[in-house]
Amino acid sequence: MDIAAAGPTSPLEPWPDTVDWQPVSRDLIWVELIRWGAGALMLLLPLGILWGIFQVWPLGLAFGVVLVLMLWRFWSIFRAVHAWGYAERDHDLLVRHGLVVRRLSIVPYARMQFVDVSAGPLERAFNLSTVQLHTAAAASDARVPGLRPEEASRLRDRLTALGQDRAEGL
Repeated sequence: MDIAAAGPTSPLEPWPDTVDWQPVSRDLIWVELIRWGAGALMLLLPLGILWGIFQVWPLGLAFGVVLVLMLWRFWSIFRAVHAWGYAERDHDLLVRHGLVVRRLSIVPYARMQFVDVSAGPLERAFNLSTVQLHTAAAASDARVPGLRPEEASRLRDRLTALGQDRAEGL
């Protein structure tokens, strides 16, 4: 028996052959690296200065641990951005992301209350936007970061139109 014909092999990979997953922009990697790097620098800089002044091993150990964790997080950002994807279907939007905890959100168009498009200063510097879907259940809200503004606008308009069409049928 063909495994693909039998259906999904994982609850996190439904319809593997029938869903056209769209990736987010790889520029999101730079946004996340800068965001995390700034935070790590705020921790590494004081630790490094204190270690340089006092020369005590616990500060050196703390500096090394933070540095290793920072490097690990930088490596994981590359993989995390590659894990983001979304797919538009006839009745719902699929959003997937996550490395350690993988998440698949299926948001029916009829359940959407409103769609937000946002772009912070760092995202704007890299010409990116985030589309946030809001539903009645707060836990089911989904977001798609790392979209070019044109794609974010197109997705916002499409989701809004589909949401209105589906809601009228209720």
